[in-house]
Amino acid sequence: MASLFVDEPRQWGLRGDLHLWRDMQLILGSSAYPETEAELTALLEQTYQQLTSAPLSHRDPVFVERYNHGGMSGGSVSPEFWAETGIPRLRARYRDVA
Repeated sequence: MASLFVDEPRQWGLRGDLHLWRDMQLILGSSAYPETEAELTALLEQTYQQLTSAPLSHRDPVFVERYNHGGMSGGSVSPEFWAETGIPRLRARYRDVA
């Protein structure tokens, strides 16, 4: 699944989103492609929750200490970015490959 993460978004929701993207790439990169887009979505949402300790349905920004590298929103992850941009982008790339 590494190819899904190759081109990083040019714009992020909050500073922690880049670090979450890269962690997801490390964790999922060597995994085989799921058989369906629904399985991919579930895997991405599970990995998001594993790394942030919050479900994607939680709409307030999530602070993740290990992503805090400074700045006003350092360490903050935007569930809105992931729900509306990050995961849809990864699903679109999956459709292009599948």
